[in-house]
Amino acid sequence: MNLPKMYRICQRFDDTRVKDIRATVRAELGRLAWSAIQPGQRVAITAGSRGIADIAEVLAAIVEFLKSLDADPFLFPAMGSHGGATAAGQVAVLEQLGVTEASVKAPIVSSMETAEIGLTEDRVPVFMDKNALAADHIVVVNRIKSHTKFKAPIESGLMKMMAIGMGKLKGAELYHKAAVQHTFFKIIADAARLVLTEAPVICAVGILENAYGQTAKIKALKTAEIESKEKDLLLLSKKMMAKLPFNEIDLLIIDEMGKDISGVGIDPNITGRNRDLLGVFPHPAEVKRLFVRDLTDRSKGNATGIGLADITTQKLVDKIDYAATYKNCITGISLEKAAVPMHFGNDRGAIEVALGCIGAIPAAKSKIVRIKNTLRLDSAEVSEAYAAMIQQKPDLEILSGPDAMEFNGDNNLL
Repeated sequence: MNLPKMYRICQRFDDTRVKDIRATVRAELGRLAWSAIQPGQRVAITAGSRGIADIAEVLAAIVEFLKSLDADPFLFPAMGSHGGATAAGQVAVLEQLGVTEASVKAPIVSSMETAEIGLTEDRVPVFMDKNALAADHIVVVNRIKSHTKFKAPIESGLMKMMAIGMGKLKGAELYHKAAVQHTFFKIIADAARLVLTEAPVICAVGILENAYGQTAKIKALKTAEIESKEKDLLLLSKKMMAKLPFNEIDLLIIDEMGKDISGVGIDPNITGRNRDLLGVFPHPAEVKRLFVRDLTDRSKGNATGIGLADITTQKLVDKIDYAATYKNCITGISLEKAAVPMHFGNDRGAIEVALGCIGAIPAAKSKIVRIKNTLRLDSAEVSEAYAAMIQQKPDLEILSGPDAMEFNGDNNLL
């Protein structure tokens, strides 16, 4: 098969960045009132499972600030069912992210035990980590961004952390099921509002990232303004989010997927691919075929999201931990995201099959985009079919090419 030549290009995005993480955290927390905290009081700080930029430093700065008030801070994993839904597994997830007792200078208290704190107006029970509930105060910390399952005024962020993250396995399982009847937005909002009413949340720290995966903004919020301010921060996050260089794509090649990249391995907010029981959301990208080549080591075999691809490699399939993948997908009632697609022994074979299934388009004239993953879109490869379109987009720059697609002796892409 005659494959097209490829250009290597770079995309320019908004590169707003926080230069001094610790100083910014101190300044933001310093704006809030802290008279409610008394010396010796225990303060629980949420620690999630996402690979958030500078998260270890942000958490360490919060710990440092609380200690300056003579409080006794500790971290607790707030990640629903992640980490194999075990206390030790969730600590291990944090360690992979660089969040350890040594790095943040505070204990990490991990348990899967929860307590029911009340019912939403739809009679849905709301659960919360017992250790956090027993603390004198709670600081909620999370990145605010687009969710991979739904679109609403509030998606993935502080409210979701209070509902699903702090609800541990029990809460995560229940809320995902209840979302089918009541919508994900309503479940998250109702559960989080109950947490704000019944739990000792003293403030929240929201983090935004730019399209380069760097910390763009850190904002401390008073308890009463968490919900309203999160809506504004989500809009800002969406403006800064990366995107594919083109929307009409015959074949999208993704070098790697993983839980450290997106909650569903391959971010639907980038690809437009969103198989889900809750329905699909509109997206400008139209990808005919999606080929994912590998699974990140940090995923530890959790291949949630592999079902969003049309085609993959034997290498990736061999890395799948089906127990971890199934647990994650069953908890999120996303069985379709664990479906393993056609898989082949090498990249060339997979590419030729994919290009043979895009319609009556010669392979050499096909529109191919290749990216590292759905987090890193500043650099990409695109086929010759986009040559004229590249010139029309001032945010794109050709770095080299067009050059033939390069394969090694095993017919895998270099």
